[in-house]
Amino acid sequence: MATDSSGRTATGAESVGETTAGAAPAPSISFVIPAYNEEAFIGRTLQAIHEAARALGESYEIVVANDNSSDRTAEIAEQAGARVVTANHRQIAATRNSGARAARGRFIFFVDSDTLPNPRTVGAALKAMREGAAGGGGATWFERGEKVPLYARVGHAGLLVGAILTGFTGGPFMFCTREAFDATGGFPEKMFWGEETPFAQALKREGKFVVPWTPVRMSGRRYRKSMERNAFVMDPVMKSPGKLFTDRSVVQSAWYDPDRTDTNTVPTSLRDRFSHVVWLLVILCIYVGLVWSFIPWTIPPWPGVLGVVRDVVTIFLAHLGLVLLPIAAGLITNVLRQKKPTNLLRSTLLIAAHLWIGGLSLKTVIETYGRLWGWLAGA
Repeated sequence: MATDSSGRTATGAESVGETTAGAAPAPSISFVIPAYNEEAFIGRTLQAIHEAARALGESYEIVVANDNSSDRTAEIAEQAGARVVTANHRQIAATRNSGARAARGRFIFFVDSDTLPNPRTVGAALKAMREGAAGGGGATWFERGEKVPLYARVGHAGLLVGAILTGFTGGPFMFCTREAFDATGGFPEKMFWGEETPFAQALKREGKFVVPWTPVRMSGRRYRKSMERNAFVMDPVMKSPGKLFTDRSVVQSAWYDPDRTDTNTVPTSLRDRFSHVVWLLVILCIYVGLVWSFIPWTIPPWPGVLGVVRDVVTIFLAHLGLVLLPIAAGLITNVLRQKKPTNLLRSTLLIAAHLWIGGLSLKTVIETYGRLWGWLAGA
């Protein structure tokens, strides 16, 4: 059984919620790790958690929700001082909830098996929750030495900056108070992926949601799998778009494949390289489109064929901005559920930004189509 630097216990095999005489008092923090065949990664995650909690001088426990693993996940976890609870769900949301319900701490940290918490992020999260925050999430970046495709670094950089600027994120590192978890009911168990986003939205309705500035390191294995082999292959999505998040086959190879081994190498087949280039172009178009929507009409018209090329590119990029209009419509329903004035203000400003950029994109599309029509009519 592991102890922190103050001699306090990182609990091992004691029963859930025990109150018998002589039992250790409930720890301040519970780290909950959902795990399925994670023997290759979970050891480093457990070590990082121990180091972070000991550096902060906090009492803590580690609860590993073992979701029917067939490898040495449970053995490694127990040897590292974690308490292992059985969760035969084969569904990550339900597994996270099982771990949280078995936890005894006042503050709950949800940590994926390939994610490495650090003292600064954990400390900032604890400070925020002790000051009244309901919970939050950590911005993430890749562990040093991780080999991932270029599109993954470019795309994830946007997610990292977006999480810090908007104060909202999901992902492999989240935290909340016990009261907030109980009030929200935990992660939605009908979802096989993306479940942390509605959970984060539910936490925001309970109180302040914070994103510490220091990123949490994670592995890049989910990006090393070809996007075509993953759930993001469009076949099941096109057949049944309503099941994008609720059908496990959509993310089977990315999240639920029994083979969790990873060689930290980027796939190099022609098919994989083509997939990576396509995703890089899509991500760059989104980034450029957001910037371009502010400025295209301020640039003097270009003559002849160059002007037509610029207009075609402008239309393509501005169409990406149009996606923000239906997103804004969806966000309006979230505003109506906000209880706190600060959350209401933030959501309103977010909707206004979506409508503004989407409106500018629409204006750009109309004007550019008009110029193209004029060019074709005069050709």
